Amino acid sequence: MSNARLSICIATRNRGSFIGATLESIIWQATEQVEIVVLDGGSTDNTGEVVRKYQTGFPGLRYFPQNVNGGVDQDFAKAVDLAQGEYCWLFSDDDLLRPGAIQAVLDAIAGQYGLIIANAEVRDADLSKVLEPQRLLLDADRIYKSNEGHQLLADIGSYLTFIGCVIIKRQLWYARDRERYFGSLFVHVGVIFQSPLPEDTLVIAKPLISIRYGNAMWLDRYFEIWMFKWPELIWSFTHIPDGVKLKLSLKEPWRRPLNLFFHRAKGTYTAGTYRKWLKPRLNSFWGRVKSQSIAYLPGRIANLLAAFYFSTFCRRTGTRLELLDLRNSPFFYLKVGKFAASRGRKAVTALSRELRSDSL
Repeated sequence: MSNARLSICIATRNRGSFIGATLESIIWQATEQVEIVVLDGGSTDNTGEVVRKYQTGFPGLRYFPQNVNGGVDQDFAKAVDLAQGEYCWLFSDDDLLRPGAIQAVLDAIAGQYGLIIANAEVRDADLSKVLEPQRLLLDADRIYKSNEGHQLLADIGSYLTFIGCVIIKRQLWYARDRERYFGSLFVHVGVIFQSPLPEDTLVIAKPLISIRYGNAMWLDRYFEIWMFKWPELIWSFTHIPDGVKLKLSLKEPWRRPLNLFFHRAKGTYTAGTYRKWLKPRLNSFWGRVKSQSIAYLPGRIANLLAAFYFSTFCRRTGTRLELLDLRNSPFFYLKVGKFAASRGRKAVTALSRELRSDSL
């Protein structure tokens, strides 16, 4: 595949139930200019069997199983190392490409942008319900000049928490520091914004991806990611104005009781979370009292109040996803018995059916 223009790089682990659909959505529209690189970080399920089945029908699919899991950042970096294309699409292992997505990106590559961002629609975990028809609310493609990196981050920084939207020139990826961001869980954001980009960026308005919402592998790390990992990364960009960074995250969002309350409502903030993450950091007696009190607040009460707030007073983009998070919480006020204990794919599917009849 030395003639590949586009390498679709997928880092995966234990996704045998989903990666087949992902590969199928890519392969049927792939051309001779496209290769697929799958880096398997030590799967113990049937991921390898599924990938090899698709490999027999598409020689441009290259599969690299690893003995150990290096983590999402290292695995994506290694996938790019193994790629041969001029551009690398850092694609997720459970989402789908929409029809025409590859051709749209190949057309965009002709513009020789350093970075291309693909818009996406958001669906529930079984893909039966569209939660957001466009993650980025754009009417037309948008070009950001190389000196407009601050505006790029302000406009689409939150969307970039989804790695599957990033198509980057491989030469640009290699020219920038990657290892500094290993362990951040957002190595792609570190690569893009560590310093001004040397070339223009294209943001494609038409959704090219269908995201499975609520199917992420890191849900058990939700509090750590959004209270620590993400803000620490954003605030490490010393050349970015504070006003831009504040649009994406407070520097220490865990100090804000309202943020703790919403995490409590979602079931991601508990007494154990408080002891592990906040107690060692809080010097103020009243700060500890407030944070600990929220951790012990009855979860069903928090969930009910948060759902009322988002459905009644908050109409911003993303509200539907916040409500789905609350409905997927173990504290969701309508859950009883075994249904309350089920937080897997069946529960998300059931919640998405409920959303069909709601006017959110």
